[in-house]
Amino acid sequence: MSAVPGSEKPAGRFRRMLDRLSSSQEDLESEELREDTETAGCTRIGDCQDRQIVTVTGTLRTVTLRPRAGVPALEAELFDGSAALDVVWLGRRSIVGIEPGRRLIASGRVSMSRGRRVLFNPKYELRPLGRE
Repeated sequence: MSAVPGSEKPAGRFRRMLDRLSSSQEDLESEELREDTETAGCTRIGDCQDRQIVTVTGTLRTVTLRPRAGVPALEAELFDGSAALDVVWLGRRSIVGIEPGRRLIASGRVSMSRGRRVLFNPKYELRPLGRE
């Protein structure tokens, strides 16, 4: 009986290692972001509903300056491995530390704009650069 659990454990490790080796870099990064979301106790972006107050975390994929109604607006796409969300700071041309590749935690009310989830002027916390 003791041989069965012992033999399953190495097979599980080997299987996970084989899965990691055969996965693409994007899949591995997505999995890491999903784990980070769970560890931080945040809501997955894919689970966010319209008008819901949420705290989400992820990596900024893009950051652009896009005026809205003649007012400058800094827009960033936040990705957490499950889905993407647009974060918009109205009246801002730039924010120190908001750059592609940066991880952050953002809180606010989700709205839907043109079929995409958006957080306007969220509270945010920049995550440390590199490994924690």
